[in-house]
Amino acid sequence: MGPMDDAKKEVVSQLGELIKDISGLPECRNVSKELYSDLVRRVKLLSPLFEELKDSDEELSDDTHMGPMDDAKKEVVSQLGELIKDISGLPECRNVSKELYSDLVRRVKLLSPLFEELKDSDEELSDDVILGLEALKIAFIRAIELLRSVNEGSKIFQALQMDKIAVKFRQLTEHIEEALTQIPCDKLNISEEVREQIELVHVKFKRAMGRMHSPDLQLEMDLAMAQKEKDTDLSILKRLSEKLHLRTINNLKRESIAIHDMVIYSDGVQDHCFETMSLILRKLKDCVVMGNPNFDASEDEKALIKHRSPVIPDDFRCPISLELMKDPVIVSTGQTYERSCIQKWLDAGHKTCPKTQQTLLHTALTPNYVLKSLIALWCESNGVELPKKQNNCSNRRSGAGGSDCGRAAIDALLQKLANGNSEQHRAAAEAGAIPLLVELLSSTDSRTQEHAVTALLNLSINEANKGSIVNAGAIPDIVDVLKNGSMEARENAAATLFSLSVLDENKVAIGAAGAIPALINLLCQGTPRGKKDAATAIFNLSIYQGNKVRALKAGNVAPLMGLLKDAGGGMMDEALAILAILASHQEGKAAIGQAEPMPVLVEVIRTGSPRNRENAAALLWSLCTGDVQCLRIAKELGAEEVLKELSENGTDLA
Repeated sequence: MGPMDDAKKEVVSQLGELIKDISGLPECRNVSKELYSDLVRRVKLLSPLFEELKDSDEELSDDTHMGPMDDAKKEVVSQLGELIKDISGLPECRNVSKELYSDLVRRVKLLSPLFEELKDSDEELSDDVILGLEALKIAFIRAIELLRSVNEGSKIFQALQMDKIAVKFRQLTEHIEEALTQIPCDKLNISEEVREQIELVHVKFKRAMGRMHSPDLQLEMDLAMAQKEKDTDLSILKRLSEKLHLRTINNLKRESIAIHDMVIYSDGVQDHCFETMSLILRKLKDCVVMGNPNFDASEDEKALIKHRSPVIPDDFRCPISLELMKDPVIVSTGQTYERSCIQKWLDAGHKTCPKTQQTLLHTALTPNYVLKSLIALWCESNGVELPKKQNNCSNRRSGAGGSDCGRAAIDALLQKLANGNSEQHRAAAEAGAIPLLVELLSSTDSRTQEHAVTALLNLSINEANKGSIVNAGAIPDIVDVLKNGSMEARENAAATLFSLSVLDENKVAIGAAGAIPALINLLCQGTPRGKKDAATAIFNLSIYQGNKVRALKAGNVAPLMGLLKDAGGGMMDEALAILAILASHQEGKAAIGQAEPMPVLVEVIRTGSPRNRENAAALLWSLCTGDVQCLRIAKELGAEEVLKELSENGTDLA
């Protein structure tokens, strides 16, 4: 036995690295999850073998030495031949990566004669050559993955990621060149013609390594302009349409599906990148539609472009499919999606909101009747046929894209909103007219009031609507519902005030309208959901200094302390967060101190959740700052010990 030679060490090392690469792959979140996970788990179990071989000085057995070319060596040569066939059979690339793609495919195909001759040969191959062939096999596998990835995905994404893609092609070229360096053609029993061809290909790979990819400056400028300008010049969009091979409606349909699949099945697409792709795709769609008014399209598409139809408002498009929504639904984060698209996302195993990436608290889908009605109104006003699920009329009006019965239905709906009785109000409360919805808040019918405040809650989720709701004079009426409405109406009123209070100027108006005492009342008397709605609204409002004073005057501290001390009530998170904010005010600090919170705070720091420990520590710090009495009580309760443990094992903020 002698020490294991370099060639064998290299193979063992490469196998170890490949297992690490496989182990580090992200979790699979689609229908292949079980197959994917099983394969990764089994491969990881092989890791100890290569760790031991790597650390061993033992010479591997003579079985690895060459006599006539054994089955393993025949196998690697055969596999290389098959991989080249696979690469040669890949479809033509029709996006911005075309040049890089075609150059790589052409060079790899030129290596085919080498493996044809080696396959028919009984020549003994050295360990170095086998090592080079194995490295080349790995490079070819990665080549297939790269070539497929750039040819099958979104063309807009490829263009935006062109620099990164060029780096990947360069790295792959280096990998292939290194592998070819380990295969000394002059020592192989191959024909002179094949030897010269392989050496020439090797030179081509070396030269490709030394050349930097030349960026398409015109393309980069056009992409930048399409992202920045609201009304992008038509000539720019036409150039992009040509460069990206997105010239027809069918091209754009495939691109929309590709982006849709990326959102659902890929964890690698950042939110801002998805929004950029969506923006560019919308502009290209409008450009292609305007340039091809008579293209061969489905009835739905023809309806959408009749009379060069107006651009669909972004709020009416599903963030996933980018199409006009037919059945809009709201998820727990407040975002709206087309039902079929978000259901597909959820069925794929995702637990986050596609647009915000926030974790979904639940997977219930709430119909967005307000938006559905607004879409119907917009379609009618702009001569666009209603999406099929909403269009129940069979007789279409010539040249208008709408329907007589659709117009009559809209008129009747508006009439009901303006003058109808209670029963009609309930049916129409979610029609989307903000001023009329505000009027309905004063209805003596409780169900009408519930529908109206719920509709305003749905509308307030959209940032653009917050100002319209406040300008319509809604805040005093919402506060009145919060004080006097049914429990469901009060809960939704609290949630609406929280939504509106996201804007700082609204915090002042909501506090001045007397919302805080009513919220505290709901905090004490409401259902679990109502209490949480009230707590989140109080927390948000209390960020404004004037509202802290209002909260203290309304006697906020006592009910909050009651929630804090009720460990089984499920409101400790919210109570701690609000108390921590109120304690930053001198009056709040004094009021909280009088409620004897120290034992509870020390216990929360000792046993609470990470978030609660943070808030309890912040509250304890506020109370103890400059107060010797509080410091003494905290010390007697063992705060020093639990704070030391928190400093060692808590979160950074804690």
